[in-house]
Amino acid sequence: MVHSKDIDTFCRFIQVSRETIISLKYYESHLKIANERLNLVGKTTINNVWIRHFLDSAQVVDFIDENDKSLVDIGSGAGFPGIVLAIILKERKNKIKIRVIEKNKKKINFIKEIINKLKLDVTIVNQNVFEQNQKIWDDVIITRAFKPLEIILELMHKKANNWKKTFLFLGKTGNEQLLQASKSWDIKYKQRMSITSSDSKIIEIYKLIKK
Repeated sequence: MVHSKDIDTFCRFIQVSRETIISLKYYESHLKIANERLNLVGKTTINNVWIRHFLDSAQVVDFIDENDKSLVDIGSGAGFPGIVLAIILKERKNKIKIRVIEKNKKKINFIKEIINKLKLDVTIVNQNVFEQNQKIWDDVIITRAFKPLEIILELMHKKANNWKKTFLFLGKTGNEQLLQASKSWDIKYKQRMSITSSDSKIIEIYKLIKK
């Protein structure tokens, strides 16, 4: 079930303890079992969990520091990247408060099982982020495989307050999306190539103003 080569690759990029690997192995095992009935992740990626989901999620962990007090993962799905980050940050004794927002009840129930089993300090919000009235006050916003860039930027503009940085995972059309978004938004960001795909990138937004 567990592919040692993929775990070795994960460990080359992300420094974690044996206990964290054990936690991630449990996560993988439970994900594969639950995926058969819940369709949590695509069938083409379920046998490559350590790279496509764990490593892809974890690659931003070193850009979260002790001055960041709270983090929200919007559209968490099966817990990526929020739960992966919570597992790693727990080991590092980073006390950042983590929330995951997901509208799908089945996915929320799956996430809840992982949180309870691994004793993670994570708050679950089972809501459609576009429909809830509450503002987003977290220091760090992160979202992966959620919505197109323009929709995420509009969501941030309407609901997010006093955030410090936002991490967005962009795929093959990332450059095109950024170019299109620049017509409506003044975006200040850092760009990093994804370590899991040469076609993907992660942008860290630190300023967003609507033109």
